[in-house]
Amino acid sequence: MKHYDAIVIGSGGGLKIALPAAQQGRQVALIEQGACGGTCLKRGCIPSKMLIWPMELADKMRDANQVDIALSAPPRVEFARLIARVTGTVDTIARSLQTRCEAADNVDYYPHRARFIGDKLLRVGDTDISGDRIFIATGSRPSIPDIPGLADVPYMTSAQALRRTDLPRELIVLGGGYIAVELGNAYRSAGSQVAFLVRSRLMRREDREIADEFAETFCRRHTVIEAFTPTAVRQVGAAIEVAGRNATGDVCAVQGDALLVATGVRPNTDDLGLDTTGIALTAEGTIQADACLRTTVDGVYALGDAVGNHLFRHTVNREAEYLLRTAFSEDAAEPLDYGPVPHAVFADPEIAGVGPTEEEARAQGADFVVGRAAFADSNQGMARHLEHGLCKILVNRATRRLIGAHMVGDEASNMIHILILLMKTGGSLDDLLDMIFIHPALPEIVRDAARDAQAKLAEPATAP
Repeated sequence: MKHYDAIVIGSGGGLKIALPAAQQGRQVALIEQGACGGTCLKRGCIPSKMLIWPMELADKMRDANQVDIALSAPPRVEFARLIARVTGTVDTIARSLQTRCEAADNVDYYPHRARFIGDKLLRVGDTDISGDRIFIATGSRPSIPDIPGLADVPYMTSAQALRRTDLPRELIVLGGGYIAVELGNAYRSAGSQVAFLVRSRLMRREDREIADEFAETFCRRHTVIEAFTPTAVRQVGAAIEVAGRNATGDVCAVQGDALLVATGVRPNTDDLGLDTTGIALTAEGTIQADACLRTTVDGVYALGDAVGNHLFRHTVNREAEYLLRTAFSEDAAEPLDYGPVPHAVFADPEIAGVGPTEEEARAQGADFVVGRAAFADSNQGMARHLEHGLCKILVNRATRRLIGAHMVGDEASNMIHILILLMKTGGSLDDLLDMIFIHPALPEIVRDAARDAQAKLAEPATAP
């Protein structure tokens, strides 16, 4: 049996531990049963954004007449070529990463499934290995709802949707979260008619005002049935039919020639043999870990989707950097401080946020004001002919510091960084107002929201 200083299971965020630890002279085992690179590379942020960006360009060209540009013909998306380029790029990166790992000093790369056979013992293929420290970074996979008939039809998850080369005429999307709206919108931009069947409401985890603004724009280009409860899925000739009940309880059915299931994810923890260990799971199936990412077995850590604190690549990167610094140290570790954790949704329009929503902040009893600014009221909004978009900031009444910020509209994923930095550094509304903003750039919308908050802070406090 070979013994290692560190065993890393998973080559997504796990690479951020495995390769640096090996460069520091530690003997490392890296285990990955699939293509190297993790969820982000294989079926997440990288291929989806490579698909979404061309679709955004196509939409802008279709709307060019709004700013007095006439096109001789509408843009045509070469869908098969685009998908081939996306998958070719992703596969090349994955092979390159595996080659790099296999060639790295102090790294043994195991392209096999890993299963625990004891607290710090693993069986990899037909080999047993042990380690002083084990890092579980096994990611997640699409969660498939239990709907009668669903298993009998050729549905897609995000993995298949990012590799499909033929464009469906009519796509049904089960789900209303960020994966559903990003991929569904991309298919619509490519030329599919898309219908969303949503159990509750679109983007329900977002700030309600932001979600409502998003839905008002999004529903102009898509069919969206909210409060839909699916009851059956079946094949009807060449079509797939999803039947269910709508908000009023009426039975309805939607047909299409393709079905995308995007109803959430589940952690890849159920096939690790954890029942042979003292590693505990939560009720949701994530690995139970403390504020230092330590599991219930000494020397075993969990990060990323497997622990489920946040389901973002940018947060697993932070977790990996933290563990690389603390797990190999003999000193007592300080709890991981994520700082303000941002997120973005790359649909049309974009959504971005950081900190609690207005609803969450009120539930926590916070005393704050809300500053708002509409994209359409800005000079850049006028130049771009924007009819939608909203920026809102939550400002603590006593300290004048930001506790949250949310926006929907053009370049929201970029503009939110102003507010992330302000929150990270403990800056105040006064710092934001004391900046010189480039005129007439989109970030002036952030300034306008700050001015609105400033005006409300000057008013007498009222009950929410």
